[in-house]
Amino acid sequence: MIKKAMFMSVAAALLFALPVFAASDQDTRQMVKLPDMMKQHMLGNMRDHLLALHDIQVALAKGELDKAGDIAEQRIGMSSLASHNAAHMAPYMPKAMQDIGTEMHHSASRFAMTAKEGDTLRALDSLSKVTQQCVACHAAYRLN
Repeated sequence: MIKKAMFMSVAAALLFALPVFAASDQDTRQMVKLPDMMKQHMLGNMRDHLLALHDIQVALAKGELDKAGDIAEQRIGMSSLASHNAAHMAPYMPKAMQDIGTEMHHSASRFAMTAKEGDTLRALDSLSKVTQQCVACHAAYRLN
């Protein structure tokens, strides 16, 4: 039942997000200009965030909530900021984009604590707060 609920929530999130990410000549998202090296670094960070979210979902599906929490904190939580060079990236981002990113990292740390409490449904709800920030940022911004 929990696996089905998780699948349905992920499927619904993807379904609603598709129009945001559909290819369009009228992309109205704000362009964020970064030096090429920083752009590549940010894209690498985002790909790792996506992989971390996948790894978290796999751990949740196996009932390994402690492991899911550890992945979240180490890879996308507040503990991960130094490894992502967040302080060097922030000056190139609009303030609202910085705020979304900061909230994503805070949400990941809150998820980590919730997951370790052992309630899968509460953990899934908490994880949705993380992905909500990802969707918000990708809906509003694009890189040069």
